Amino acid sequence: MLEPAASAPIWPRFLPCGDTALSVELGEEVNRAVSAKVVRLHRLLRQQPLDGVVETLPTFRSLLVQFDPRRTEPAILQDALTAIIAGMADAPLPSRRWTIPVCYAPELAPDIAEVAGLCGMSQAQVVECQSSAVYYVYMLGFLPGYGYMGDVPEALRLPRRRDPRTRVPAGSLAIATAFACIYTFDSPGGWHILGRTPLTFFDVGAPEPALLSPGDEVRFEPIPLEQFEALRGVRGGPQSRHNGTGR
Repeated sequence: MLEPAASAPIWPRFLPCGDTALSVELGEEVNRAVSAKVVRLHRLLRQQPLDGVVETLPTFRSLLVQFDPRRTEPAILQDALTAIIAGMADAPLPSRRWTIPVCYAPELAPDIAEVAGLCGMSQAQVVECQSSAVYYVYMLGFLPGYGYMGDVPEALRLPRRRDPRTRVPAGSLAIATAFACIYTFDSPGGWHILGRTPLTFFDVGAPEPALLSPGDEVRFEPIPLEQFEALRGVRGGPQSRHNGTGR
């Protein structure tokens, strides 16, 4: 007896998150195409807020929409979001491009020798491979302003460290699986540390505290230790921003 064919998932899919939020899923896979839809919806709701919506939070493949239940209700919100999504264009997503200086000196890169050995490369080849890619900011999480940036070149993809550190210095550039990150504060962490940027990525006193946003693109530019020391603590500015096009 033939089994009925499984129906394809229908997007968007709405999932309740308590009584004050909806998760709007826009795909099943973690990739740039799905993320672009999430970011586009997030930006549209910031530009033209729906009544009752308090905040939106982009994730890898969904947008969390928080709302005030005294001003709207899930069914009304779901209908409005469905209409917005149906009208979204598939044009390329405008994005900012950042060039982030990173020092890969051994004293700032405690895992670079191990990563080189595991990947069958020299340390110089690790730096060249890692810094040659253009990364995409999928979402912020874990720490304030901490961007999950894909996609790490296949040759450098490794699982998380078996022995996480209790303290990773702020500014550390690290990789694990398909992602790279910059630790925005001193924090425990289990990713492979390849270097450190002198820039500050989160400033609670700034109009927009987080330097990066979902949908941004990032390249890492190797710098010597002397330049790292000269730039230490600088907020992202002319030396880090390139070809900004807004959010």
